[in-house]
Amino acid sequence: MTANQFSCEGIELTLFRYPKQQESNLQAWDAADEHLIKHIIESSQIESSQIESSKSPVNTAIINDNFGALQCGLVAIEPSWPLFVETDAKTSLLGAELNLAANQLPSDNIQRFHSRELLPDTLQLVLMKLPKNLSYFAHQLQRLSQVLPKGTQVLIGAKAKTINKAILALIEKNLGAANASLTWKKTRIITCVADGNKRPLAQAVTWPVEAFNLNISNLSNVFAANKLDIGARIMLDNLPEGEFNNIIDLGCGNGILGLRAAQVYPKANIHFVDDSEMAVASSRHNWQANGLAPNQAQFHWDDCLTHLDEDLVADLVLCNPPFHQGEAITDHIAWQMFLDARKRLAPGGMLQVVGNRHLAYHVKLKRLFKNCNTVASNGKFLILQAIK
Repeated sequence: MTANQFSCEGIELTLFRYPKQQESNLQAWDAADEHLIKHIIESSQIESSQIESSKSPVNTAIINDNFGALQCGLVAIEPSWPLFVETDAKTSLLGAELNLAANQLPSDNIQRFHSRELLPDTLQLVLMKLPKNLSYFAHQLQRLSQVLPKGTQVLIGAKAKTINKAILALIEKNLGAANASLTWKKTRIITCVADGNKRPLAQAVTWPVEAFNLNISNLSNVFAANKLDIGARIMLDNLPEGEFNNIIDLGCGNGILGLRAAQVYPKANIHFVDDSEMAVASSRHNWQANGLAPNQAQFHWDDCLTHLDEDLVADLVLCNPPFHQGEAITDHIAWQMFLDARKRLAPGGMLQVVGNRHLAYHVKLKRLFKNCNTVASNGKFLILQAIK
């Protein structure tokens, strides 16, 4: 079996991470995906007689499905399964679409939602993967409490080592009583039954950056939830000198780099780009809340710079790359960011990157740009500059 071949309970799929050509050997699914599909097939949620008698499977929400393994699995069981898919990551949305098409599976009965949209109140089953960010997880449970009828079953797949009494208490507090299954392939399934009580939704966290006279607001799935992270801090103190007309804040998070760029380069157009829809929404809110000119900013929910207008040419790209994708530690996202930045930069345009010393981004930048200078450093971070 190759790294792309998914096999579980008679379901055979070819699954890729997104983008398909990324430089990593990571799988597009994990054992928790397999466990959830195995549980669905073995449980009374889907009876063979139900399919044979042409009865439709129940309305099912799928949340945090990294690259579509759960969607593909359920559609492979029954092509007409009505699915309501929620994701905050554009790469997850695009990856699921890629894998459905690659396996010749229909998507006609799939409705998609980003993570700020409420799911419908007609759901009869929810399948979730436990996210790494527990504040985001609590917010997702609160949102489910707004729409799920009492008695609705929610199945949450996760690594066994991440499930403890605190997680079960968090679920009970925000949605309903929960218990965990026995371990299978080092994973467990938490079964929660919605109690029908609506919880108030968590509010965005707001905090000041007094040095720059800015107020920052973060939604629950945005990096650095309640303070200025130290990587951004050193970047803010070392923005390049010069005149720039089109600036891209790539991997913008809450938008702090782009907001500061608007102060330093008041004539520039700023483009905020992130894989997280919540990050893009936070950046848009922060631009407006800090009274910046509305016609000088654009906001893009995108996989790096893949789908931006072809005629967008930048003379400065600011980038604080992530080195995690879900539970996986990987540098392929940074590599794609650097590739996309080089394509978008005008001749003589500049990419300025902040990163942990141990990530060795200078090697990648020299390989790609044939040049790379260290602008500033401290004990943990480097700021690197490459010119096209």
